Amino acid sequence: MPAGSAASPGPAGRTVHGHVTFLGAGPGDPGLLTLRAVEALALADLLVGDRSVLDVVRTHARADVGTAEPSGDTAEAAEPAVGSAVLDTSALADAAAQLVMASARTGKRVVRAVAGDPGLDACAAAEMLACAQAGIPFEVVPGVATEVGVPAYAGVPLDGGVRFVDAPTASARCWTEAGASDATLVVSTTLQTVAATAAELVAAGRKPDTPLTVTVAGTTTRQRTWTATLATIAAELKATKALPTPEDSVAAIAVVGERAGRREHLSWFESKPLFGWRVLVPRTKEQAASLSDQLRSYGAVPHEVPTIAVEPPRTPQQMERAVKGLVTGRYEWIAFTSVNAVKAVREKFEEYGLDARAFAGIKVAAVGEQTAQALVEFGVKPDLVPSGEQSAAGLLEDWPPYDPVFDPIDRVFLPRADIATETLVAGLVDLGWEVDDVTAYRTVRASPPPADTREAIKGGGFDAVLFTSSSTVRNLVGIAGKPHNVTVIACIGPATAKTAEEHGLRVDVMAPEPSVHALAQALADFGASRRDAAVLAGDPVTRPSERRPGARRRRV
Repeated sequence: MPAGSAASPGPAGRTVHGHVTFLGAGPGDPGLLTLRAVEALALADLLVGDRSVLDVVRTHARADVGTAEPSGDTAEAAEPAVGSAVLDTSALADAAAQLVMASARTGKRVVRAVAGDPGLDACAAAEMLACAQAGIPFEVVPGVATEVGVPAYAGVPLDGGVRFVDAPTASARCWTEAGASDATLVVSTTLQTVAATAAELVAAGRKPDTPLTVTVAGTTTRQRTWTATLATIAAELKATKALPTPEDSVAAIAVVGERAGRREHLSWFESKPLFGWRVLVPRTKEQAASLSDQLRSYGAVPHEVPTIAVEPPRTPQQMERAVKGLVTGRYEWIAFTSVNAVKAVREKFEEYGLDARAFAGIKVAAVGEQTAQALVEFGVKPDLVPSGEQSAAGLLEDWPPYDPVFDPIDRVFLPRADIATETLVAGLVDLGWEVDDVTAYRTVRASPPPADTREAIKGGGFDAVLFTSSSTVRNLVGIAGKPHNVTVIACIGPATAKTAEEHGLRVDVMAPEPSVHALAQALADFGASRRDAAVLAGDPVTRPSERRPGARRRRV
């Protein structure tokens, strides 16, 4: 039997092997998952955990992975250290243990994901013991502990002596020792009870003017941190209207001590230029992948909404003849003007059993970086990418004229959309080339997004929208309505900006060059300038959506 495998009789006496991985999902930022965690998730047959934890880990699992919650909605019980009361962890651990062991006995690889680190989770510890007693093999993949990760994201270093306190379970003796100690305290508490926690520490001997930070939703783009003292935290939370209703329990991490005062200089996460901004990206998830990653690096929350759908051409014969001509040597060049064009040719290749080797001897051009990357992923390195503007005009600037001495063939294959402009075709003809302008795919307006997304677009729920072409402007307004006037409008170039203005939109940001990454950077620069102006004026730093009339107070 392989090491680390469990065996039980399967159908017809067949031995079935299973395994359980107790995995730390960290405080909430999916980027804090370890490499080992990602490996374990990729092999998982079943994910077990609370809904919020599953949202963190699911993206690294297979598309067909099963998911289960131990005992219904157990979000409050996932991390008892930050709950509002002492939880019955034994009942929860027993239910979870039965679920993971039953699945492992059927041969599944089960990942039991918990918030923070499993070694600090009472439920996970009890479940490990149950697995050990039942002979179910398991492993532990540590995660970033909430009590360590959240202060780091809040800009509060924990160097030197640190004492951890679980407020809901702390005894009178614990509070007395914490109050008498000079160590930095990291207190797992709730937003509702943090004032009582501060009073408890003052009563135990801590000075009322001791600095204090309180952070909720730590390490996520919903993170919010308050800085005060033990004596003023209650008034601070009341003044900012941050306290939720009594029936809601919002987990919080408080750091008490002189190190909490360093946050003013070390707050790196919440100071990102687009921190917490909801940015609408009118592109498909596949098209927007790198753009969304860039926005996240600025602290934004990208929301992809496709405005066009791609469909095959109505008459595929033209595309079929062109691909056959590509193989038989009809063309000197093939020019790709979009990622969708690469996808269309690649699908046709696969239909005929061809691969990237069919491009041998043919020069390949790409209109820009993203199209070039799609070709590289296909196994083709482009011979020509614009050195300047990433557009048809930029491609023509670098395209060589036809020379009958050096070019044995004078024909170019141009697979593109049915609505593409004639700029590239006309330019190539002027350079002496013959062009087979082939409709590789059709673009049609996408279906409207869900009702809540449409309401957020029209009601000012988004802080910014990135328009990457005139068609995205027209299609978004057509399927979802016009963005609210508080929403920051960012356009990739003058033509797109003109279309936005024709639709009654105020253009706030324009990319210095026609590139989606330059557009995202321009929006980040705009956000940074806006933040700096608010700080200089002594005003609170708010997102555009928080300034609209009738906007609700910031929710925790």
